[in-house]
Amino acid sequence: VIFVYKFIKMILAIDNGNTRIKMAVFEQSNALELFASNLENCGQDLRLILTKHSSINTIVVSSVGSEKLDLILKEFETIKIVSISHESRFPFKNLYKTPTTLGIDRMVLAAGATLQFPNQNKLIIDAGTCVTYDFVTQKNQYLGGAISPGMRLRYKSLHDYTAKLPLLETKKPNNAIGNSTEESIHSGVINGLAKEIDGIINDFVAENQNFIIILTGGDAIFLANRLKNTIFANPNFLLESLNLLHIYNSNND
Repeated sequence: VIFVYKFIKMILAIDNGNTRIKMAVFEQSNALELFASNLENCGQDLRLILTKHSSINTIVVSSVGSEKLDLILKEFETIKIVSISHESRFPFKNLYKTPTTLGIDRMVLAAGATLQFPNQNKLIIDAGTCVTYDFVTQKNQYLGGAISPGMRLRYKSLHDYTAKLPLLETKKPNNAIGNSTEESIHSGVINGLAKEIDGIINDFVAENQNFIIILTGGDAIFLANRLKNTIFANPNFLLESLNLLHIYNSNND
């Protein structure tokens, strides 16, 4: 995809997720540097980033709704702050029955996929706190998708809603059949999630041609090697999508 840039210098894209804040510095379509932070350290980290990359003139943020992050961003009055919301312009037709309940992160991912792969059917899978599936047609119509618990939520739920199961850290299962409680949990969580993703992809592939499948999110790389289907794995696709969406809106002002 070729974009015409209208006076866009450097931007800082911020993805304020459920567990951490991810940031990337872009010069046009090139990602120069990636950062990870949290709400406690975000202000200090932002100051360091903006000092290092003094040409940044815009911050583009996709947020799940954090008043604290909004307060932090108000410190940087000399820089334009662009918050992506339901009122923003998107490059697809939204056919979701409840469009105002559709998560901004899902909309940004759909926008990035539409701009990068405009003439293909697109399934975007975001493997983070939740696993979201979003489908955009080759005519750039957003139809909807699915939401299920992410990997860490599955581990935590087994611990929180049972009497004796331990809370484990993510680990590749040794076998499909676990020969201990811990191995059984790892097999159920990891293999179960991988089978779920493969199953949904298989349903998508059976019904569609001319498609691309994008896997992103914090667990994308860990899961990518466990999937049987061919996918485009990019853990930073949401940040890249924020940048592409900002370029798209700047070009259409």
